[in-house]
Amino acid sequence: MEADSHSVLLVSHDNKIINQISSFLIAPLFELTTTTDFNEARRLATERTYNIIIADSGDGYDTDFAINIADSYSTILLLVPNEHFDEISYRVEGYGILTITKPFEPFYFYNIMKIAIAVQYKVQILSSQTTKLKVKMEEIKLVNRAKMLLMSNLKMTEPEAHRYLEKEAMDRGLKRIVLAEEIIRTYE
Repeated sequence: MEADSHSVLLVSHDNKIINQISSFLIAPLFELTTTTDFNEARRLATERTYNIIIADSGDGYDTDFAINIADSYSTILLLVPNEHFDEISYRVEGYGILTITKPFEPFYFYNIMKIAIAVQYKVQILSSQTTKLKVKMEEIKLVNRAKMLLMSNLKMTEPEAHRYLEKEAMDRGLKRIVLAEEIIRTYE
């Protein structure tokens, strides 16, 4: 991750927890947004992507918010009461949500934040790789469609169409995808 700062959204009804976490997550390393309203947190999470979202489950059973946003690119930490930790952790871990017991010791919270940052790095790398693969797959689909059009319209074999695309792109100094799009526009 290239940013020097990690964006964090913290949502809790408990001002004591907000104050405690706010004292740990200070600028410039963290850009912290806090709210006591889960509906406001949903709105904020749809308006921008936070690196880390920390949700306080209150009595431990208010996990809907964390589960609903679990498919985002954010690393989600769910604060749960110690007495419900195992039950809730088991329920939400399939969504990729990390759970933290509350109350928590500062050193414990610090280590969990380091884990969350490491997870966020991995998420961003995988997201970037996924985007590159999607682009490459789209390029392959377009090149194959152009080859099919060359084969049906110009009666070329598959190796001839492939060779034509490679040679024509090289001779004209074009990327294969640009030439493929040109061929598709011409014959479709």
